[in-house]
Amino acid sequence: MKLVIVSGLSGSGKTIALHTLEDAGYFCVDNLPVGMLPDFITNMQNSKPSFYDLIAVAVDARSGVDDMRQFERIMAQVKSKGVEIVVLYLNTDMNKLLTRFNETRRKHPLTRKSLPLVEAIELERNLLKQIYSSASLIIDTSNLNVHQLREIIKNQLVHENQEGMAILIQSFGFKHGLPTDTDFMFDVRCLPNPHWEDKIRSFTGKHQAVIDYLSGFDEVHQMLDSIHDFMQRWIPSFEKENRSYMTISIGCTGGQHRSVYLSDKLLEKLRLDRLNVSVRHRELQ
Repeated sequence: MKLVIVSGLSGSGKTIALHTLEDAGYFCVDNLPVGMLPDFITNMQNSKPSFYDLIAVAVDARSGVDDMRQFERIMAQVKSKGVEIVVLYLNTDMNKLLTRFNETRRKHPLTRKSLPLVEAIELERNLLKQIYSSASLIIDTSNLNVHQLREIIKNQLVHENQEGMAILIQSFGFKHGLPTDTDFMFDVRCLPNPHWEDKIRSFTGKHQAVIDYLSGFDEVHQMLDSIHDFMQRWIPSFEKENRSYMTISIGCTGGQHRSVYLSDKLLEKLRLDRLNVSVRHRELQ
């Protein structure tokens, strides 16, 4: 079991970090008192069936002074249960935090009565000193936007557990209707059509005879390269938007030859640097 403790100053991006981990398959809990962590982990380990190999818990100063002072001891208790612990601490400079609270008009969680915002932030910083000193990873979010913070967390914490956005490539035939479950659609009906070749008409784009026929045309290779280059350029942008799924549809007239061939070839290219890519041939199902 792996446990990521997400902590840091209010307004530094803990919610974004927690949501990023949740999208990566972590079971996430927000604002759990530190003192409850050992019992919480025990309950997760004893749950049947166990779905909780990856857990992320957001911890802040509201846990109280006593819990903060006992942080290292509590972490040792959790580790004794065979749990791998990563402590992520998000830090932000005072001026940036003041700007964020003024823009969002949210109240700092430690603000009490007439306590000024600056003093509340300093109080929180002092309460979190134990967690800060125990942090496995410290990220300064002062000059990061939402997308940049997500990207850093993915690169640092998620890469070994996250296969990336699930990409489905599907071939289809225009004469059978447009697919409605698609994000990108490419029309390849301008390419040479094996349907007009009597010897290979009854085959599909998965048969070697059709593969040999189509691979003999420069424009087929150019179309494949163009689609691949386009997707390589834009897939990362969609991943930064926290998309979990994408469907790419490639269509020819009947969905038997050209679209099947190009879908399979695009699959081969995308799989060179991505794991979570699959293909579906709609008219061959």
